[in-house]
Amino acid sequence: MKRLFIPAEAEVDIIHVIEKALKRLPKKIGLLTTAQHLSQLKKGKGFLEKSGKEAVLGGQILGCNQENAEKIAEKVDCFLFIGSGCFHPSGVLLKINKKIIIANPYSGEISEISEAEMEMLKKKKKGALLKFHSAKNIGILISTKPGQCNLEEAQKLKKKYNEKKFYLFVGDTFDFNELENFPFIECWVNTACPRIAEDQSKKPIVNLEDL
Repeated sequence: MKRLFIPAEAEVDIIHVIEKALKRLPKKIGLLTTAQHLSQLKKGKGFLEKSGKEAVLGGQILGCNQENAEKIAEKVDCFLFIGSGCFHPSGVLLKINKKIIIANPYSGEISEISEAEMEMLKKKKKGALLKFHSAKNIGILISTKPGQCNLEEAQKLKKKYNEKKFYLFVGDTFDFNELENFPFIECWVNTACPRIAEDQSKKPIVNLEDL
């Protein structure tokens, strides 16, 4: 199937919100954003440097991929995320224990994910891992989406934990309400987008990368 990718750049300028964030930023800053504001990131770097800061371009991050943040983590004291919402920056925090300031160019709001919110996410993740190790019947979620299909890794998991009974669930999109039709499953293992584990499920979900 052919795909056509169309850039969807936001028209809102990011400088005004970076200026508002200045007083909360340390000396060395890593700049992160989403595709909508990527073309303006170099301009943001220039503004920060004129303001006496040291800015390192991290670039675009995805909800399920924070590699660009990991590459620059040792070079910066703090991340500045240009964008809306907490979905992307919370993904960075789960990977890298480093302060991240969120600058929303649409609302002009400057915020930070609280320690309490992050602690809640970490406890949920730890609880799911404990449940996985005690469970006997495990459901493995395997996506058919391009770039997310990890059938081979799922098969390796079955061999690694051969004392457990694994059931493979293959699909394009997973509806956790529908998955409740399989009450014998004690815990889910997600082999697709790692952020699925944050969705509302009545049963624990563990990411493959955490096992």
